[in-house]
Amino acid sequence: RVRTDNGMEFKNKTLAKFFDEVGITQQFSAARTPQQNGVVERRNRTLVEAIRTMLTFANLPSFLLAEAIATTCFTQNRSVIHKRFNKTPYELINKRKSNIKFFRVFGCRCYLLNDYEDVGKLMAKGDIGVFIGYSKESVAFRIYNKQTRKIHESVNVNFDETSEMASKQFSLEPGLSNLNETGKFLNPSVLNVDEASKKDLEDLFQDFYDEYFDSS
Repeated sequence: RVRTDNGMEFKNKTLAKFFDEVGITQQFSAARTPQQNGVVERRNRTLVEAIRTMLTFANLPSFLLAEAIATTCFTQNRSVIHKRFNKTPYELINKRKSNIKFFRVFGCRCYLLNDYEDVGKLMAKGDIGVFIGYSKESVAFRIYNKQTRKIHESVNVNFDETSEMASKQFSLEPGLSNLNETGKFLNPSVLNVDEASKKDLEDLFQDFYDEYFDSS
């Protein structure tokens, strides 16, 4: 049995035919009564709260909302344990544990290799960007490139996850972040950040990795 709201993505002939073929009963909630569809609505609230937290913490603009949604679903499907089965959704579907060692901090500063256009010998070989997620079509990271103001997919990326969030160090819209309420430019302050090495981070989470991948 499947219960949904009355959205056209659920209430249509194609889906109804599929449910009839596989023997699934479809129920619809009453209009403007989300409590009748409690499981889905509660899950949606969990996603919305996570998305809001990610965008606020990274201080990213709202046009990256879709990227935050995709990244939240991607990471939670591979990290949130289902209490009944003691497995993640990824494990339940694929019958194996997912590799989460490639996870990165959403919104962190990163450096993208400029391999998408011809560059001269004296031109910069990389651009500063913001990490916003993972590619669906390939094994690659999705990076918002400040220079081109476009989203690129690449594996040739160096991440800086221990410094202040990328969007606080540089603006996605140049010239706006240093303005005060009167329209005058402010002198940007530089914060001293105690940076941890990559090895320190690996040592910190090594026990978690060992327990996750070695457990039966």
